[in-house]
Amino acid sequence: MVNQTMAGLGKKRSVIRELFEYGKIRAEQIGRENVFDFSLGNPSIPAPPSVNAALKEIIDGTDSVELHGYSSAQGDLSVRRSVASSINRRFGDNTTEILIYMTCGAAASLRISFSALVEEGDELIAFAPCFPEYKVFAESAGAKYTLLPSDRESLQIDLSVLEGAISERTKIVLVNSPNNPSGVIYSEETIEGLCALLKRKEKEYAHPIYLVADEPYRELTYGKQVPYLMNYYDDTLVCYSWSKSLSLPGERIGYIALCKRMAEKEDVYAAICGAGRALGYVCAPVLFQKLVERCGEDAADIGAYRKNRDLLLSGLREAGYTCIEPDGAFYLFVKALEDDEVAFCERAKEYELLLVPGGDFGSPGYVRIAYCVSYKQIKKSLPAFRKLAEAYQGESHELHC
Repeated sequence: MVNQTMAGLGKKRSVIRELFEYGKIRAEQIGRENVFDFSLGNPSIPAPPSVNAALKEIIDGTDSVELHGYSSAQGDLSVRRSVASSINRRFGDNTTEILIYMTCGAAASLRISFSALVEEGDELIAFAPCFPEYKVFAESAGAKYTLLPSDRESLQIDLSVLEGAISERTKIVLVNSPNNPSGVIYSEETIEGLCALLKRKEKEYAHPIYLVADEPYRELTYGKQVPYLMNYYDDTLVCYSWSKSLSLPGERIGYIALCKRMAEKEDVYAAICGAGRALGYVCAPVLFQKLVERCGEDAADIGAYRKNRDLLLSGLREAGYTCIEPDGAFYLFVKALEDDEVAFCERAKEYELLLVPGGDFGSPGYVRIAYCVSYKQIKKSLPAFRKLAEAYQGESHELHC
């Protein structure tokens, strides 16, 4: 008999991945240009030129045995030193190379961190809307997963709700800003309030409550600043990936960074190393460790994402949709035109619009649109969005006649 929990996860794929696979099938049937696939957060902007140039230099200039061999389990020391130096230069003197752990992307960073911090029955709190896999990662680490609603209008953290939810078993509070799926950036006021609350609760319960920041979209912003959480709260772990900033989602390279003012940082880092060992997440891809050492602060040109956002946002609002304006990432969170967002997404398929239902993100009644696609695709999709809205408006008129 196999592990039934794992079998269940394997048989029911994420709704995002299922929709992506449907889109590929549909593209074969009617042509890719006729399918408006907004399912997957797969960057459409190419990596900056420095990435390919650096890769060629690394491959041509590095001994083959070294290039394709193992690094230290937690990552090459010079790479970790480079990452720590970058963090400290950009955000303040917060970490050191001995508190950096190189990983296979943000998903691995989160899963390792959860296993390192959680003992069976400890609680992890997240805020809706959020990435559906948080629940999978948390529960597979043995945590009790609690998803709290955000403020209905702003989608900022509702601190009064959080204060009522924190208990003695709360071990982790997880935040994602810029947010997937809404694109909302948590304000400095929100972060200051959150951190003040966690500090009070740490004193009340006499044990650390760790703030874990999931930050793959940090560089994808449209004018607003993203507060760096280590500047506000000592018991912070930052989970980062270059998947979005460098447009390298398939390369799976990221890190975990611990704040050097963390009270139990040596034990936490040891637990990170132990969790990486137990999960088999040791020695992140060496070629891409060397790459981010050279150009980790470079970024793809996100001007195209802003252009996509502005076109899609204005087009949908003109068609009668209610949208939450994103300040970062490359997602638009839109109110479905009926209460059942799953039914709405199924109906959208009739117009070849592939939208992700918001229920899996913890926000029923909404859908996520990943606008990290070509400008041409967005422009071509707008008539389909209008026809979908008109179909609902027509039915509403009929009901009131």
